[in-house]
Amino acid sequence: MKKVYFTITGMNHYYGSDFLKKGMKVKLIKEPDNEYDKEAIRVELKGLGKIGYVANSPYTVIGESRSAGRMYDLMKKKAKGKVLLVTERGALCELKESAGVQ
Repeated sequence: MKKVYFTITGMNHYYGSDFLKKGMKVKLIKEPDNEYDKEAIRVELKGLGKIGYVANSPYTVIGESRSAGRMYDLMKKKAKGKVLLVTERGALCELKESAGVQ
């Protein structure tokens, strides 16, 4: 499978992003019952819980990383990702093939 990149956004609504470091592992969980976005994918970090969401807007996606809508059918209910870069706009991550990717 080709590498798939995504952006974590909305972190300022939870814990911010100062604690995120390159190489950290995150868990992705589909939220089909989300009242704002039927393709929402929640991002969690062990020990903290929800830290944000996979970006799903052209205004919040960094570069050519995929939006939640473009990733939704690529993954099962849950998947894993790895932080590659943390910026002021969000964290750029890689979807891990071995963890929940169809």
